[in-house]
Amino acid sequence: MSANHDDHHDAPDGHGRALRLGIGGPVGSGKTALTAALCRSLGPSLRLGVVTNDIYTTEDADFLRRAGVIDPDRIMAVQTGCCPHTAIRDDIAANIDAVETLEERFGPLDLVIVESGGDNLTATFSRGLADRQIFVLDVSGGDKVPRKGGPGVTSADLLVVNKTDLAPMVGADLTVMSRDAAAVRDGKPVLFTSIREDRGAHSVAEWVAGVVGSWQHEHGTPHSHSYLA
Repeated sequence: MSANHDDHHDAPDGHGRALRLGIGGPVGSGKTALTAALCRSLGPSLRLGVVTNDIYTTEDADFLRRAGVIDPDRIMAVQTGCCPHTAIRDDIAANIDAVETLEERFGPLDLVIVESGGDNLTATFSRGLADRQIFVLDVSGGDKVPRKGGPGVTSADLLVVNKTDLAPMVGADLTVMSRDAAAVRDGKPVLFTSIREDRGAHSVAEWVAGVVGSWQHEHGTPHSHSYLA
């Protein structure tokens, strides 16, 4: 990773606290839709909080509140006023404040989702903010996108390729995308989904639930109910 992507923040002690999950990806890839889907699937069994990032508005938080996928009070909006990657990697203070506020108000929590503003393939979360990271692509950019790599694609704990239902319309070959993603990710998982067709993004929710369970076992966090796909 180049100097421009160095993480200058230490990972905080995870003992007894919620897993912090970062969701990043380009504009329009489906980050907010995925966040909503995870709330639908995991909300009944896990204690959740959500932090959204927009540059000048609270649009993503407002969308989630209108969708009714989680108690509106458990959603906090950060207006970054800067490039999205700055607020999730370089100057993470506003996001950390939002996460800690949610944990103080509603804790103990099992999972806090931090959704980045739309960014490019270089977007990554500081480990001082997110314990695990999901990067979301969609097929409308073409099947060449995974092989372009970039830190978001190559280093995220999970790569999600969304809007698979659009592949025939945009001429994207999902087999090519799967092959190229595997080639650049060195064995890290890749999941294909269409949140439009699967409003609970169940394959992704199952992965997240497994990560939360492992986190709780490792860090001594009291367990909530098990997620059932």
